[in-house]
Amino acid sequence: MRPTAQRVREALFSSLGERVREAAVLDLYAGTGALGLEALARGARRVVFVERDPRLAARIRERLRRQGWVGRSRVWRAAVRTALRALEAAGERFDLILMDPPYGRGLLQETLDALAGGALLSPGARIVAEGHWRDEPHPPPGLTCVRTGRYGETRVWEYAARDLRGGDGRPSGDDGALSGEL
Repeated sequence: MRPTAQRVREALFSSLGERVREAAVLDLYAGTGALGLEALARGARRVVFVERDPRLAARIRERLRRQGWVGRSRVWRAAVRTALRALEAAGERFDLILMDPPYGRGLLQETLDALAGGALLSPGARIVAEGHWRDEPHPPPGLTCVRTGRYGETRVWEYAARDLRGGDGRPSGDDGALSGEL
């Protein structure tokens, strides 16, 4: 377990700004739940946490109960790949997907590739991925990297889902800024 550092969380959520308010959020590789809990604290409408480790999932549930956020959240104790298939089959859609997979296992690219199909992405959705600075992922078709930031060994990438129906190649809901620091 390697929870997201406080300064990285602050920069990440500062960059997202009002996108978090009233958003449907998916927190993949949730670990301690720090990212999803921060999204709830910043006004997310609902958060689905996905964490395979039963102890960590129980810890997230307890924190949600203590904060009174049980009605605005769900915790799935499952592998991410399994959860993504089940959420897609259920017709779930998310405005914001947060992911902090274990470093050095290829999960960053694998998960971005799985999300790029767009079945779980609302129009204009954002994906924020955290990883080791050396794990430079390649944006799969359907996603455009709009921002990056580096914090020591950690790098954060923000992707915008392209509106594949639009035809102009720009991410839907994007202001046109395609680079910048978090």
